[in-house]
Amino acid sequence: MYIIVQERQVFARKGEINIQGDPMKKILILSLSCLLVLSFLVSCRKKVEETPPPPPQVKEQPKVEKVEKPAAPPRLTEEEIFQKKSLEELNAEKPVQLIFFDFDKYDIREDAKSVLQNNATYLKKWASVKVLIEGHCDERGTEQYNLALGEKRAKSTYDFFVSLGISPDRLKTISYGKSQPMDTASNEIAWQKNRRAQFTIIEK
Repeated sequence: MYIIVQERQVFARKGEINIQGDPMKKILILSLSCLLVLSFLVSCRKKVEETPPPPPQVKEQPKVEKVEKPAAPPRLTEEEIFQKKSLEELNAEKPVQLIFFDFDKYDIREDAKSVLQNNATYLKKWASVKVLIEGHCDERGTEQYNLALGEKRAKSTYDFFVSLGISPDRLKTISYGKSQPMDTASNEIAWQKNRRAQFTIIEK
């Protein structure tokens, strides 16, 4: 019996010696212990849930009502615009320009020919237009003489229009002599203005 106990003690001492004498085993045991402690701490650690901040408040934008633009009126053609105008409106625009004459003359002056050509172009464009050609004179001379002279001025203008291709049935003439002066002054400037052939649109 004594012998057996001794043998056990010897074995136990041998085991202690083996354990204490092996440094690698110490390191291994120490490492395992650290891992166990760390894993324990990690498992026990409570996760702190962060509360997210509330979303920013979005102000409601006022609703903008869509305003529909009124439809643009259809564009009128040049013909439609012309037809909408009254005779008074047309004559106020003076599309047919007047011409002037020399003293006691009724022949068409050179500077008046280009004006009458432009007038004829207008009359050809608007073939329905009819014109009254008015002959006028200055204040000098008798009323009867100036009526005759005014008629000659209107007739020479009429003939020039016809030579440019304007139909005679679209033209009428009248003489006002010296009864309707453009300028009532008694001087050469006024007299020059009053010696004229003037045009009035009488039909369109």
